Amino acid sequence: MAQQSIGLTGFGGYIPRLRLQRKSVAQANAWVAPNFLGKGKGERSMANWDEDSVTMAVEAARDLLGADDDRSHVDALFFGSTTMPFKDRLNAGIISAALTLGENVRAVDVASTQRAGTSALMQALTTVKAGEAKNAIVVASDHRKTRAASAQELDFGDGAAALSVGSENVIATYLGGTSLTIDFVDHFRGGTDDFDYNWEERWIRDEGYTKIIPRAVKAALEASGTVAGDIKHFVLPTTFGVKFVQQLAKASGIAPDAARDTLADNCGETGAAHSLVMLVHTLQKEAKPGDKIMVLHFGGGCDAMVFEATDKIASQSGKRGIAGSLAQGVPETNYMKFLTYNGLVEWEKGMRAEQDKKTALTTLYRNEDMLMGLVGGRCTETGVVQFPRSRISVNPNNHTVDTQEPYKFADRKAKILSWSADFLSFSMSPPNHYGMVVFDEGGRIMMDFTDVEQGTVDSGMEVRLVFRIKDIDEKRGFRKYFWKAVPVTNANVTSKTGQAAE
Repeated sequence: MAQQSIGLTGFGGYIPRLRLQRKSVAQANAWVAPNFLGKGKGERSMANWDEDSVTMAVEAARDLLGADDDRSHVDALFFGSTTMPFKDRLNAGIISAALTLGENVRAVDVASTQRAGTSALMQALTTVKAGEAKNAIVVASDHRKTRAASAQELDFGDGAAALSVGSENVIATYLGGTSLTIDFVDHFRGGTDDFDYNWEERWIRDEGYTKIIPRAVKAALEASGTVAGDIKHFVLPTTFGVKFVQQLAKASGIAPDAARDTLADNCGETGAAHSLVMLVHTLQKEAKPGDKIMVLHFGGGCDAMVFEATDKIASQSGKRGIAGSLAQGVPETNYMKFLTYNGLVEWEKGMRAEQDKKTALTTLYRNEDMLMGLVGGRCTETGVVQFPRSRISVNPNNHTVDTQEPYKFADRKAKILSWSADFLSFSMSPPNHYGMVVFDEGGRIMMDFTDVEQGTVDSGMEVRLVFRIKDIDEKRGFRKYFWKAVPVTNANVTSKTGQAAE
């Protein structure tokens, strides 16, 4: 009996909407780092204050899974990142709860290496091949802090990618791969440090990439039964530029023009996620059925995998992916906003910010599906939906008891009923926008708005819901997550009913 082929069955991606203009960074730091002026071209992705590696991973996975309520087919979830918000809490468990996956899902965190994304993917492939899971999801995400006036501040970016692994409807068959484990330290981040310590670039380039990458390529070609000339797409993240990637491809016997865009100009290098970010972008924009793709990630050695695109790749044409996210960027020229959002400056928040934001973990556990998955209730007798779910229906004409079934709101269509732009309450991005959101199929929720600028909100606007940070308990180091509404600015606008507090 022939062994069933496995591989990638879908993809998703997420790049934050804000794009910090490198020119703004260069000009602000020119007094201390005049060499920055020559690097002030293009833009890098910039997470909002309420985004982190978990929230971005959730958005990438939602793009992958679509709006289908039934996600019971997912039985494994692997999360790769070097910037997980919790050192001792299952970060993949937060993602699983936000995606409303079943409690029998195998959830795994893969951390402490730039290869976390590719290592997570290799684990998923091995798990599915062994028959321990039928459908696995891999998400990789990074949101790294950088010192002001550092090269990394310009080179890095924030983002996430998601891939599903299985044996049915495969869009890219896995042919084989390898991992080289070599303790070559190009940079490191200590357990109590916020920033990377980086070694000399020439050493990293000449002794690291130039010597290790060709060995990984050779081993992956042998493992996959592929020859170098068959590789049409060479995916390798690096901050050294695409010309250097072309040189490495040529040194490995692969055509230089197979080197794919590193997305340096309009995104930046997204850390442990970037090989998967580039892979998703390649699957969207470049790959054709029959094309062989080599994916590599350098760090403590190198991971290398070979895939072959199938004719099923056309099934992903409607996904936002990385290409769609990049197209939805909004330029950001305020360098101080970037520093503030990343906690790099101490600023006066005022007395209204002086609150104890302790989270009741018992309440969080008992209401997990409501708080993490935005699951309300639907009355099985009257069809009325509500949030939150309760024993007694809110239907004024029929207060049925114990008739509600779970009802997921996160992917439902909704509009703004009323809103406020509040300058009185504390906000990391004033004014504080919030309002009543009503759903087309019934139900309403008072929600915070995010990814919005003053003067762009109005009643009647469509919104989409996103999973974000609600509050940060800085005293205890705990992050509280919930859902927020993002106004869709091209929706039809009706009369104004909101007002700004002064």
